[in-house]
Amino acid sequence: MHVYLCMYVSVTLHETHGCWFVNQISQRNTKGVCEADRERERERERERERERERRRVSAESFQISEAMEEFALSFWIYMGVMSMFLGGAVRKMLAVQLRAAPTLLAWLGATVLVERLCSLWLPGALLLGLLGAACCLCAPRRGLPAEGKVLFITGCDSGFGKAATQRLDSLGFEVIASVLDLEGPGAAELRRTCSSRLTLVKMDITQHDDVQNALACTKVKLGLRGLWGLVNNAGVCVNFGDAELSLMTTYRGCMEVNFFGTLSVTKAFLPLVRQAKGRIITVSSPSGEQPFPCLAAYGASKAALSLFIDTLRHELEPWGVKVSTILPASFKTAQTSNFAYWEEQYKKLLQEMSPGLLEEYGEEYLLETKELFQIHAKTASEDLSPVINAITDALTARQPKVRYYAGPGVALMYFIHTYFPTSFSDRFLQRLFVKKKVVPLALRRQVQQQRE
Repeated sequence: MHVYLCMYVSVTLHETHGCWFVNQISQRNTKGVCEADRERERERERERERERERRRVSAESFQISEAMEEFALSFWIYMGVMSMFLGGAVRKMLAVQLRAAPTLLAWLGATVLVERLCSLWLPGALLLGLLGAACCLCAPRRGLPAEGKVLFITGCDSGFGKAATQRLDSLGFEVIASVLDLEGPGAAELRRTCSSRLTLVKMDITQHDDVQNALACTKVKLGLRGLWGLVNNAGVCVNFGDAELSLMTTYRGCMEVNFFGTLSVTKAFLPLVRQAKGRIITVSSPSGEQPFPCLAAYGASKAALSLFIDTLRHELEPWGVKVSTILPASFKTAQTSNFAYWEEQYKKLLQEMSPGLLEEYGEEYLLETKELFQIHAKTASEDLSPVINAITDALTARQPKVRYYAGPGVALMYFIHTYFPTSFSDRFLQRLFVKKKVVPLALRRQVQQQRE
């Protein structure tokens, strides 16, 4: 009995343990299958997500492509309008007055406004209208008529004065042109090329009697009329060499012609200009506002002239007289392009300079200065039209500019001088005008002594 009971218990335990083991294995297998199913499901979900992303990107690309095709014309018109306004802004910055901040800001503001409007992809017809309006704004404005207006221009034997006389006479002005020699080649050419309206008078602006005689001749021609325009063009550049080397006669000569001579003419003719509520145009020089090497005497005279003209502009505003200053680049004129003239200046400096100063600088230094002036004269522009156009605009525009930067590189030069460090602008002027390589003799000796 006892034996059977033990066998029964043993069999029961064996069966119970076997069932538990089988259950454990079954549970593990089921759990593994579920995990694999879930992983496969996650993979399928990720694949579906990638497919949806591909479809979305493809749809966006198709929409962009379709929009570009639909608005291709509008896009190119938009680019044209933007180019027009940006070009106008740059032109205002480089070719007009750098200090005219309101004008430049207005152009830039218009550019931003058009850019915002065009970014909305406006219809092509409206953009064409904007382009037409921009073209109208950029088109030259109609100037004042020349008929019946009398001008007085100084320094018309050659250069700017002669060319301006020919241009203004062709426009219908009655021009009174002053020359140093009534029988010279310049006067003869003016008689040959200009109309019967032209009047030539002999005048040296440094001689009081000449100025008064020219004034009397002008009054006779005017009758009861006023003088519409006074163009102060006459001037000289007798400067040669460094400021220390320049002779006192050179300083006085430049001031006598460029400043006191122009001052004398302006004061004499001013009542006639006020009567007509006319214009005063003066040809000055960038060297009067920027430190060009070897032009101390000439630059000082032009600086005095520019300040006088600016002061006059303030004072004559209540009278209705408009005053403009022309700041020309380097141009070939009868004086500056004459190599014999610079040779004469060189010889005069050698003769009148003190022996001690000549010993310190050396003749080689002076010779290089002369050669640099002659080389610069070769590179000067022969096309005088930028200056002539500026003079014409100042006389005919309803609202003439205060300052005209006439010629290649002038606006860039003023931009650099105004906004760049002094060291940079100095180097720029040296490379632009005369860059010396020869060191003064005394400095070379000092360097040799330091090395020894």
